[in-house]
Amino acid sequence: MINLAIVEDEDSYASQLAEFITKYQLESGNSFNVTRFKDGDEITNGYNSRFDIILMDIEMKFMDGMTAAEEIRKLDQNVVIMFITNMTNYAIRGYQVDALDYVLKPVSYFAFSQKLERAISRIRKSESNVITIDVSSGVKKLDIDNIFYIESEGHNLNFYTRGGEFTIRARLSDYEAQLAQYNFFRSNKGYLVNLKHVDGVENGCCHIAGKQLLISRARKSDFMMNALTDYMAGL
Repeated sequence: MINLAIVEDEDSYASQLAEFITKYQLESGNSFNVTRFKDGDEITNGYNSRFDIILMDIEMKFMDGMTAAEEIRKLDQNVVIMFITNMTNYAIRGYQVDALDYVLKPVSYFAFSQKLERAISRIRKSESNVITIDVSSGVKKLDIDNIFYIESEGHNLNFYTRGGEFTIRARLSDYEAQLAQYNFFRSNKGYLVNLKHVDGVENGCCHIAGKQLLISRARKSDFMMNALTDYMAGL
């Protein structure tokens, strides 16, 4: 099931997009769960990262589509965003929010179906490498490859990623088994590191994202001889 949001203030265009999705669903065999929003502020208010694709109108009354997309990207790096517009001068800003494409009004079914197929292809490439975490502002999807390391601090976990730092209430053991298949290794009781981002090992520490993280004596042999060696051999 593909969760898709239509963010469009004009009922006629929203209805047309819904009809196109129904037609595409019958032709392709894909199954969609469609939710309609009438303005950018509706989808951003309490956004919870449950959508795979967002079809976003740009010109809306309360919050325009570009602003809404910028807010969504703070919480969700993986959702596929496509803009619905009759204006092409938003291309540069679209790249800044990693928009996949633009659907130009008036919308033709053939062009729409081709762009929707492209969006689905992107979802299938990324869906196996994403985890979802509960943050204070809602739910956030994280690309596993973009996580540098996870730090345990009291009852909290700090995620250090390419997209910034995020803190949640959880235990490191909650993620240790889940991320083991993605080459994460527990270097000591306080750190779970992504071997992909280890730049080197020196003086009992691994260098990752400009930080030196201590490797405990009990885990040093496993880290050097097993985890890191096996990872490098698999490249």
